[in-house]
Amino acid sequence: MSARDCAGTRATASAGTACIATRGARAPARVLAAAALVVCAGATHAQGTAVFPVKPMRLVLPYPPGGGTDSIARPLAQRLSEQWKQQVIVDNRGGANGNIGMELVAKSPPDGHTLVLALTAQLAVNPALYEKLPYDPVRDFEPVTLLGTGPYVLLVHPSLPVRNVKELIALARARPGQITYGSAGNGSGAHLAAELFTGTTATQMTHVPYKGGGPGLVDLAAGNIQLMFATWLSSKPLVDAGRIRPLAVSTARRLSALALPTVAESGIAGFDAGVWYAVLAPAGTPRDLAARIHGEIARASQHEEMRAVYARAAIEPLGGGPDELGRFLKDELAKWARVVREAKVRLD
Repeated sequence: MSARDCAGTRATASAGTACIATRGARAPARVLAAAALVVCAGATHAQGTAVFPVKPMRLVLPYPPGGGTDSIARPLAQRLSEQWKQQVIVDNRGGANGNIGMELVAKSPPDGHTLVLALTAQLAVNPALYEKLPYDPVRDFEPVTLLGTGPYVLLVHPSLPVRNVKELIALARARPGQITYGSAGNGSGAHLAAELFTGTTATQMTHVPYKGGGPGLVDLAAGNIQLMFATWLSSKPLVDAGRIRPLAVSTARRLSALALPTVAESGIAGFDAGVWYAVLAPAGTPRDLAARIHGEIARASQHEEMRAVYARAAIEPLGGGPDELGRFLKDELAKWARVVREAKVRLD
């Protein structure tokens, strides 16, 4: 075996081991062991990026089954399975505000075969909420793609005498602490969207946390609470039935799928509390492999079926690559840390 074969990028792990063996008599055992690991890792990278994926893939969702994120992840996994000719399995790992699923992926092998579809809560909010988080959203993950962004919808019970955001602000200022708003739980994205709203509008409202967005919407429709931020996917049936009234979307821009103004258009300059969706891999995943996965997800997102999925959920596909997601994440971490600090929300 030539020296060029030992050092070349096409060398296999077995070939590398043979090269090391020829020098074994002159090298300490620990040096041989370390060199073997390097050769094996290099061979795996060279082979893995040339033919990828080489086994079924896992797309982890840090939420229980049946939620709104499932309706995005499952058709996306199906499209990727067809493109890759390899099964992509959706793995729901809910619990602890998504921390369980995030920790699982952070500790997975960085070979591109385990990904996580995470939201604003896991990547930008939880680091500010928890003093001890079992993962770091920047250090422990390799950015893959900024999949898309969607709004929370500001919803009120029809008995509340307001038709727009300006009227709501005026009423809340006239009745400090008397308007109750629900959320999917203390520290949830919907809770912090409401905290951002009260903070920027100098209003006071009373928070009623629920164990999930569904129970909160049921109570809103029943008139037990008066206001709530919720995703369009979960609230649309109640809106269509006339049981709750939408006032505005929380994103900075209007969405073509919804004929609603933005909160910012009501004089709350800069208000933006959208939900964003991102795909990440464990830290150490080769950058070229992350870019390759991003390209495949972008291709899947252009499919007619996926465009329909995004439209139903009022999600604007973005398709940002690893670098864009990395910059975006750092900005969002700073933004939501400020909201959590000013609202004095802590979960541990």
